[in-house]
Amino acid sequence: MAAAKFHIALVGNPNSGKSSLFNALTGMNQQVGNFPGVTVDKKTGVYSVESSKDTELIDLPGSYSLYPRRADEWVAYKVLMGADETVKADMVLLVADASNLKRNLLFCSQIIDLKIPVVLALTMNDLAAKKGIKIDIAGLEAELGIPVVAVNPRKNKGLPELKKAIAALTHTTRESCKNCSDFIEIETLAPNAAAEVQVLFPILSKYAAIHHLINYEELNHKSNHAQIAEIATRNHFNATKTQAEEIMQRYTHIRQIMQKHVVEPGPMEKKMFSDKLDNLLLHRTWGYLILISVLFLLFQSVFALAKYPMDGIEWGFAQLSSWLTVQLPDVWWSDLLINGMVAGLSGIVLFIPQIMILFGIITMLEDSGYMARIGFLSDRLMRKVGLNGKSVMPMISSFACAVPAIMSARNIENKKERLLTILVTPLMSCSARLPVYTILIALVVDDHYYFGFLSLQGLVMMGLYFLGTFMALFVSYILKWFITIKEKSFFILELPVYRAPRWKNVGITMVEKARIFVTDAGKIIMIISLLLWFLSSFGPGKQIEQVETKYAAIIQAMPAQKDSLRRQLSTEKLQHSYAGILGKAIEPAIAPLGYDWKIGIALITSFAAREVFVGTMATLYSVEDDDDQSLRQKLQSATHADGTKVYTLPAAFSLMVFYVLAMQCMSTLAVVKRETKSWKWPVFQLVYMTVLAYGMSWLVFVLLS
Repeated sequence: MAAAKFHIALVGNPNSGKSSLFNALTGMNQQVGNFPGVTVDKKTGVYSVESSKDTELIDLPGSYSLYPRRADEWVAYKVLMGADETVKADMVLLVADASNLKRNLLFCSQIIDLKIPVVLALTMNDLAAKKGIKIDIAGLEAELGIPVVAVNPRKNKGLPELKKAIAALTHTTRESCKNCSDFIEIETLAPNAAAEVQVLFPILSKYAAIHHLINYEELNHKSNHAQIAEIATRNHFNATKTQAEEIMQRYTHIRQIMQKHVVEPGPMEKKMFSDKLDNLLLHRTWGYLILISVLFLLFQSVFALAKYPMDGIEWGFAQLSSWLTVQLPDVWWSDLLINGMVAGLSGIVLFIPQIMILFGIITMLEDSGYMARIGFLSDRLMRKVGLNGKSVMPMISSFACAVPAIMSARNIENKKERLLTILVTPLMSCSARLPVYTILIALVVDDHYYFGFLSLQGLVMMGLYFLGTFMALFVSYILKWFITIKEKSFFILELPVYRAPRWKNVGITMVEKARIFVTDAGKIIMIISLLLWFLSSFGPGKQIEQVETKYAAIIQAMPAQKDSLRRQLSTEKLQHSYAGILGKAIEPAIAPLGYDWKIGIALITSFAAREVFVGTMATLYSVEDDDDQSLRQKLQSATHADGTKVYTLPAAFSLMVFYVLAMQCMSTLAVVKRETKSWKWPVFQLVYMTVLAYGMSWLVFVLLS
């Protein structure tokens, strides 16, 4: 018979090292999902603490105390209070930052008073030592009445001792903890009311009973609401007063503990390196100049570092297509393989280097602690347009992908600011747009360098990202006057210390993001590429057969012009195919933007995923012309019916602006619906972004023509 799983809730303040400890304990035995009924990430991992029990570790969202404000804090709160029917915690593993122990002990003391078996893992001990902080762990353990273990998850230090402490506590139950001493005098907070709640729910500790009085609507079944409300009214229970008194008692006791068991440096001690660095990076003038420089280097790197691997990949696929054309017979399945599968695959693999570089640099910025400083620097600007500094993190994350970026907006407490962030985040240029920008910039912008290092192509790329950012702020400023949610806003951000990036983590992230792009986006690109091959190779009735018959006679009569006639045949067959008919039907609507019918088809297929644009063009041009030219060369030579070039400077810039501003991602619309719990906002997003994209693209085309 299999042993029952033992469930441990992993909790702690944000930036306390909780995620690092979770990864160190569980390794690759992890699963990510959502808590039932709530769009909040649920990470679970399995490891064995002793032969008789398998332990499931549940990584709960970071919280500062048992007084939740955000949706993710409510999830952690309900699990700790035993009010979540799907997630039960037999024990709590609490992570505390040793370099900021006073603040972390507030949350710890509250969990102790819930009478749950708990182990305290002290992280950031090396940082505490650098600050001159010395902690008497044995004395702290005796004072708190719980096991305390110093760990360093990054270097795997203290993990065997932590596992032993967890194993020793696996036989302890909540019931046996009820007789443990309280951290503060709970009876003085709400003696009569708490006792009456305990009569209703005997399993509750005195402190948990007080929380049921404060948040009875969220913690209990509706049938108990009236009873608890009546108890609170009869005993004149004041939730605000009780909370204030509780926090004061806790900090009084915490100060006593700190005086006895923690040695801290005096206020005149030398500033740490992080503080000195912040004097420069958060400076009112230099801080912004450094930020712009960092972003500039990011976009320069995306182009400069990826140039050679991309050229190699492009050459390789051109050679492969040419070789297959020579080796395979001239039948339908070889056409499907070369112009459908290989062309579609080239649109996936070609942009892997740029995506890996982009994610690698973003991961380094996050790992080093600089990303949080960007939020701090941006708060003043954000407030002017109806957002706050916490909106910056989802917006910057959207450079990678809008879907997780929108989900991360849950950290914004203010409902109006959270909604505004969700509505404008898709305007930030995600990595899916990167292939579109890259190929269009390469077509119309010279590979020129100023002063030997400033790439013109990199500057244009940076300009596109800035355009998306500017339009996001502009739209937010307009919408803030129409969204009437009124709620007090505040901005509290903890700045993590600066650290050297974990290069292994950077490498893993780069490989993982490339894998996700190939497997997730790649599936969509391949499916659409194959569908487009069919739509481009076949047409209604006998139109294509008639075109083939016509050109067979012309080629027989004019054999000297065989090659040029065959190219004309391919072009005319494509125009009479299903794809050609569809493209011609929408061409009048997009002609004012400088686009032809092939671009129109790419705009339609891009609604599945923006990066499909390149795969679409690769398939369309491969079907039309089966020579061994690269896609870039085919686009450069593309012409309208009147012989003029398709990809002129005005048309290319108009198309790039369209992709900056248009909502062309079904996944984003789906996640917005899930986060807002309404179709109203995703429909609004689709309409306003499409109108904005069309209008701005038309304006760019007219001004540059």
